[in-house]
This record gives sequence, structure tokens and C-alpha cells, in this order.
Amino acid sequence: MELGFLKPLFDRPGPWASVYVETTRATEDAAKVQQLRNRSVAGRLVDEGAAPATVRAVMDRLAHEPVSGTPPGRALFAAGDEVVLDLPLAQAPPTEDVTWSTLPHVAPLVVLRGEDLTCLVAYIDRTGADLELRQAHRRESVGQAQGKEWQGRGHRSIPADRYEWHYRNKVEKTWDETADIIASELVRQWPENDPSLLVLTGDPRERRAVYSRLPQHIQAVAVEAGSGGRQAGASTSVLDEQIEEACDRYARERIQNALDRFRIGRGRPGEHRTSSVDTGPGQAAEGIPAVVDAARKHQVATLLIDRNASDAGRQVWIGPGPDDVAVQRGDARAVGVAEPEQARADDALLRAAVAADCEVLVVPEGMGGPAGGLGAVLRWSD
Repeated sequence: MELGFLKPLFDRPGPWASVYVETTRATEDAAKVQQLRNRSVAGRLVDEGAAPATVRAVMDRLAHEPVSGTPPGRALFAAGDEVVLDLPLAQAPPTEDVTWSTLPHVAPLVVLRGEDLTCLVAYIDRTGADLELRQAHRRESVGQAQGKEWQGRGHRSIPADRYEWHYRNKVEKTWDETADIIASELVRQWPENDPSLLVLTGDPRERRAVYSRLPQHIQAVAVEAGSGGRQAGASTSVLDEQIEEACDRYARERIQNALDRFRIGRGRPGEHRTSSVDTGPGQAAEGIPAVVDAARKHQVATLLIDRNASDAGRQVWIGPGPDDVAVQRGDARAVGVAEPEQARADDALLRAAVAADCEVLVVPEGMGGPAGGLGAVLRWSD
């Protein structure tokens, strides 16, 4: 999960107002419902002890929300007299969530947003490809790869005389050159767009030729879809379903692979250290003490959070830096934090993960995540 967009929240001090609200307005009394919601949010912020300037900033932002045409939900994060981040949510939060805390309460956002994969789609035919970047419900054209136009016999039938081989060879060569051009353009754009998945659709022969020319690291995340054409006005409904299925399958396999690494690291055979929930022996950490220790040492490669993590709200001690986190107040002082403050464990660990550009994965129900709901696959172990 890409969480770089959260960095502005951790680049400035708090305390923070974090607000998650449902914004769907499909009823006749939508305006009244909106007013009641805003009043509820203001009252809860005041009860939490929020600064008056922050309350005003949040209420001003909510007051200017249109009555109709809004997304299902919104997440707002405010500090001082400014709303620093205002995000639409693809699904409404299950309940209204309003907090005033040292760190922004970002944990619900991670669960509500899900994977939100970026997908690069190449619509391929024998003359080239149209390239499109997809993310959630957003689509953006990112250019074309135009093949070489063969000037031989145009689109007429290949002659059945002694020149047949010559023309057939010319056509084959032109198709191969087009596949080279498309593959080269995909490789060029890959680091620029940083997609999670590549979908090749269109002409079966050409998309297979393009796939065979891609480097291994792109082939590993490339899939072919049988529906979808390059021509204008072509229906994309079946292709949309295939892309959604491919993204869901990729996300689930990604989580499963991380959980497999976690379980191997948690119980590696031959370890001499005593294994327990809080002191996993291998390249994995499970439970708040072990994960906090790994985060402070910059060992975390993948942070695992269960959707219903029972330990998520447990209090830890933090300092101003993203890796200033400890289970005990004395431990925080021991690593140089002069005035430790308390924060939720999930928010503190997410702050550390975002700062270190760690992978963060939300474990769905039924996949057997870490005990207590918080775990990590480590870059290296002690």
C-alpha cells in the first residue's frame, strides 16, 4: 500500500484533529442531515479538548461541502488553524470517528482505502498501443506507442505468386518491430508511473509478442486480458471486470506471500532464542513490544495490520521523530526523548512505516494475521 501521501501529516507537530464522516446525501433531508452531522463533529472535538482554531478550520471545511455529489465518506486531518489533508473515501466509515490526539489518527484510513492499486493498461493492435493508467475509479491516458507503418501492399491480400514469401516476411518483420516499440515504451514509463500491475489487452498475437519482450520484473506483474480493443468506442465493461479481478488476485497473493514470510520468520527451525508472541525468533516480529523495537531500529520491511487488531489502540510512548517510539516511558527517555508523549500503537507504527517507506498491508479477515493484529516482516534480524 502506497502511503507517501501521509507524509505531510508527520512533517509538522500536533496535536491533531482527525475526523472520519459519512457524506452520502441521497435523501430529501440531506441538508438537515449535514447540519446535524457537523454539529456532532464540533461537539465531539470540543469534548476532546481540541483547540478552538482547529475546530473552526474543520467546521469551515465541512460547511462548504456540497449537499449532493459527494463521495461516500471523507477523512479530514487538521492542526493549528489549518486542514492539512482532506481525502474522499471510496466507502463510508462504519461510524463517525472524531479524535484529538498527539498524532493524526491514520489507522482507519489505511483500512478504508484498501490496496488502491495502480494499474497500467496497454491496448494493443498491429499498429501500436494506447496506454492508460488506472487507480480506483480514476483513469488517465499516458500516451501511445506507435509502430512502424508498412508501406508494401497496404491492407491488400498477400499475393499468391513468387513474391508471397517476400511480403509475408515484410509483414512479420513490421509486427515484430511494433512489439519492440510497445515493449520499449512500457519499460520507459514503468519507473515514471510505478504501477503495481500491467494489463495487456487487444490483439492476441501482438500482446503475446509484447509480453515476451518485457524484462522479467515486469513480466512478473503482467497479465493478459482477452477483452478490450484499441478502436474508438470499444466496450470496456468486460475488460473492467477482468482488471478488477486481476487487481484483487494480485492484492491477495501479495498479502499471502507476506504472511508466508512472516510465519517462516516467526518460527524458523533451529533458532536458539526462546520464541514467544512478543519476541519472534526469526525475521519477523509479532506483538507490540517486538514490532516497536523493530520499528525503532529501522528493521521493518513490511508492516502487517489486521482489520480488527485488538492491540491497535494500546498506548505507547513517542517523541518528535518517527522512530522515537517505545513501549515504556523510561525506554523512550533512554533513547533520547526528553518529553515522551502517549499515542496509539497503530498510529505510531504507521508514522514510522511511512517515514521509512515500508510496505504496509492490511490483513483481511480469515487470512490468519499476527496475534493481537500487529506484526512485521523484517529486513534483517538481530
